[in-house]
Amino acid sequence: MTYRAPVDDMIFTMRHVAGLDRALSQGLYGDLSLDLVETILGEAAKFASERIAPLNRVGDLEGAVFRDGRVTMPRGFKEAYAAWTEAGWNALPGPVEFGGQGLPTLLNAACVEMWNAACMSFGLGPLLTMGGIEALARHGSDELKARYLAKLVSGEWMATMNLTEPQAGSDLNALRSRAEPAGDGTYRIIGQKIFITYGEHDLVDNIVHLVLARLPDAPPGTRGISLFLVPKVLPDGSLNDLRCHSIEHKLGIHGSPTCTMVYGDKGGAVGWLIGEENRGLACMFTMMNNARLQVGLQGVAIAERAYQQALAYAKERRQGRAPGAGGDGMSPIIAHPDVQRMLMTMKALTGAARSICYLTAEAIDRAHRAADAEAGRRAHERASLLTPVAKAFSSDIGVEVASLGVQVHGGMGFIEETGAAQHLRDARINPIYEGTNGIQAIDLVMRKLPLSGGETVRSQIASMRATLQRIVKDATPAFGATGARLRDAVESLDRATSFMLAAVFGNRPETALAGATPYLRLFALAQGGTALAEAALAANGAAKAGEGDPAHAGRIALCRFFAENIASGAQGLEDAVIGGAGFLDDATLALAS
Repeated sequence: MTYRAPVDDMIFTMRHVAGLDRALSQGLYGDLSLDLVETILGEAAKFASERIAPLNRVGDLEGAVFRDGRVTMPRGFKEAYAAWTEAGWNALPGPVEFGGQGLPTLLNAACVEMWNAACMSFGLGPLLTMGGIEALARHGSDELKARYLAKLVSGEWMATMNLTEPQAGSDLNALRSRAEPAGDGTYRIIGQKIFITYGEHDLVDNIVHLVLARLPDAPPGTRGISLFLVPKVLPDGSLNDLRCHSIEHKLGIHGSPTCTMVYGDKGGAVGWLIGEENRGLACMFTMMNNARLQVGLQGVAIAERAYQQALAYAKERRQGRAPGAGGDGMSPIIAHPDVQRMLMTMKALTGAARSICYLTAEAIDRAHRAADAEAGRRAHERASLLTPVAKAFSSDIGVEVASLGVQVHGGMGFIEETGAAQHLRDARINPIYEGTNGIQAIDLVMRKLPLSGGETVRSQIASMRATLQRIVKDATPAFGATGARLRDAVESLDRATSFMLAAVFGNRPETALAGATPYLRLFALAQGGTALAEAALAANGAAKAGEGDPAHAGRIALCRFFAENIASGAQGLEDAVIGGAGFLDDATLALAS
């Protein structure tokens, strides 16, 4: 089946969970109106379903092709990308002074979800270009901005991120790529990079690589890494000294070329420094944090696509007789309670992850746009706290939901022709790249929880409690045990947070690290559950006001399901956080046996 963007749910989440209405009323987004938001997302949904979604199967079957150092994209990709950029979608969040539309991260987040749900292999390329634009706009020289930004913003050129090397993996301390000063303000880059998404392709005439490398006198470790802009085509029109050596044969996202890049076969690729010498990691993390939110959105996107397909199949497939079924013949499998449970789990996890990602996007917007410096600082810390949760939880549930989608299809899900297996294969990369989810958990507990002495996370927990108070006060029977179950989850998060902060501030990193992954999941359950509760409260209020939209009852039911069936696992996660570090004493023995 094809993809249809859930625009109504997206807008409802933006307005009533992420705070779009408040932001618009405060003038945070200038003269942007709700009508314009709805129009933009409606057009994005149309483009995603009509132009991009048909590429999903084609990209999976044909894949990107490497021959004689060149990469040819699957059939239809080049034409769709040209139409996409011509329509201005690449420029949506770009800086106005370089031809961008300057629209909010929150609005672009919904569009990113659509592009990747329609075809993740297609959506990956623009994702990296948008991150490159942000890194260059913040840290590049005026000369580099003037030369490259307008073409990157329009999408005429694309950008990549070059971090990983064969011996380094996620450990950037081990980077070996070299940058030799040429004496004319440029540098000569020599080295090899692996797993470079869209490192070579035929969608555009020039690819702008952002490359991490070391200067000759650089200090060891990450303190000695610099960032360089290294274009495929130099300003004089000649080809730079770089090449794609090969592309990977992957589990999924076959339409997205994952390249091994070689720099400096003929003495060194010409590059220009971005930011300060030996401060490249700080510049690159501007791009990384942007990419991490978008990877989370990819998880939401694949989950949504898998859910839509599983739901359609469950309505059509007939097998067995459901309890209470009348008449003769078999029942559609959607009538069976266990299939209903799987579908509700898929939808609830997707909705919770979407909410967390949109909350993160709104916090990023406030950090950049707030007129008050203190408000901007608080928003930046809130975005920093939420980013690893958005990336890790959403990419994890992308895999879980896609796996459930295969299960709903039964044996047909294991057959490639149905398409359910592709969602699972495509989703599996998301927990790995842009910082594995284990690294996200480490970042959350070691760097983000201590922000402002722990006040940032305490403030976020306080906002969750405020939502619970409104649930309890509402007392609508349809909420069932929502308030009690979500209260238990938030209290588990509060106790686990106190434990983690004590471990971090008490210089017991091994204790914090051992419980980091279950802690992140616990945080996501509490945050995702209370976010769904905000949506349910808004839906209940609208229903009481006479709005007859049947989706309102569904939002309340979805929140209740999450609270009673998913958030109920919070206690076990708390136990794993607080008591789980004991395995460290025996891990060496157990793993060696």
